[in-house]
Amino acid sequence: MAPYRVLVVDDSAFMRTIISDLVSHDKQFEIVATASNGLEAIDAIGHFKPDAVTMDLEMPVMNGLEALKRIMKDCPLPVIMLSGISEENTRDTIKALHTGAFDFIRKPAIDGSVDIEQVGEQLRDKLRIAVLIGRIRYRTETKESLSGIGSQAERKRPGGSQGQAVDRNAPISSASIPNTKRSSKGSQSILGLEKSKEKDDQQAATDRQPESKLTAKSSKAVSNLKKRPDTEPVHLVSHEDEDVPRSQSKPKGSTTFDNLVVVGTSTGGPRALHEVICSLPDQFEAPVLVVQHMPAKFTKSLAQRLDAYSAVRVTEAVQGERIETGTVYIAPGGYHLEIARDRAGYYVNLTEAEPRNGHRPSVDVLFESAAQRSELRKHAVIMTGMGSDGAKGMKLLREQGAATTIAEAEETCVVYGMPRTAVEIGAAMDVLPLPRISGRIVEAVAKRR
Repeated sequence: MAPYRVLVVDDSAFMRTIISDLVSHDKQFEIVATASNGLEAIDAIGHFKPDAVTMDLEMPVMNGLEALKRIMKDCPLPVIMLSGISEENTRDTIKALHTGAFDFIRKPAIDGSVDIEQVGEQLRDKLRIAVLIGRIRYRTETKESLSGIGSQAERKRPGGSQGQAVDRNAPISSASIPNTKRSSKGSQSILGLEKSKEKDDQQAATDRQPESKLTAKSSKAVSNLKKRPDTEPVHLVSHEDEDVPRSQSKPKGSTTFDNLVVVGTSTGGPRALHEVICSLPDQFEAPVLVVQHMPAKFTKSLAQRLDAYSAVRVTEAVQGERIETGTVYIAPGGYHLEIARDRAGYYVNLTEAEPRNGHRPSVDVLFESAAQRSELRKHAVIMTGMGSDGAKGMKLLREQGAATTIAEAEETCVVYGMPRTAVEIGAAMDVLPLPRISGRIVEAVAKRR
């Protein structure tokens, strides 16, 4: 099997070495080149044709976010962002995920505050999944645009606008649903993708033959790249345009309500949440509780960005705060999110209980908490993400009479893992493409008992 080709991009020579060593620790990966800024990365993509890119945010000449925008516009490839934990870094990381980055990890810390071995394992796992998915999603675009990265080739949007209605009382066949399983190394492997991987490897090897000539611009930039031995890596980037934030004030919500919306998502979640939450009306008559698998500090930046673009209020959940309609509460990284009740009404309860399904916050914990509120009409949504977190909780909600349970359709998922499991075990009443989820929620909440 041909190794996965990776480009490593960072302005620090030391960090390029660290990341290269972490990636190439697994012989499944080959570092084909490194770049010290976004402009070099863009030119390196056309020359070395990597399968995936790791991208630093802060770089001279062209930063990681700008490079990401160019890549996603002209030649879409899976990009893993490497981020620090400063407020600016976390904010830019959320922008990158919205722009099209596949995922992100925290950069290794020189002071040892972040376990470098753990970072390496996380990075390799994310790259492995990114490459497998990228070879299917971006194959056509890559063949058309890698030979001329400035050709303005546009990334294809997922097809299919029609939702799939599901029998509300019967389990759903998994015949057409890609499976996922935990490998012996603990990483996620996607069986549906691996069936054709050998064929993809052969095709990829053909597709990535080096160009006999580079443009003048590429030749100059690539000449500045340090070609490394087989054990060293290369960097890449990606893109997407931004909408204009809303500026209007938001109405005060009510602490009295009959409906509750709970949402769970993981890889690809920030863009999915943007699509759904930014489509909710300002007078939305229910609170929305969200679990997005994401580390501490990053969830605050996610909430701030969603709030800037939404008619509803979006906030990172705070222990003990009252839950109101027209407000979205994002679980803070490192804490489980639950809905609790006292004489004064409903409030946010955050706990540091053991991780569930390897996650804290966990979607299952949120959904199980919602299931205890029998007096409320519940509406649950599971969107893009690896693994199965949330599926059992959604099944419980459905069995206890939830009004709505929705799984995102495969055609619009970045990773069809969590929704696939929900569909397979019969937890989802409806399977809908991303653009139709918000409308379905609004319709369901507006419907009276």
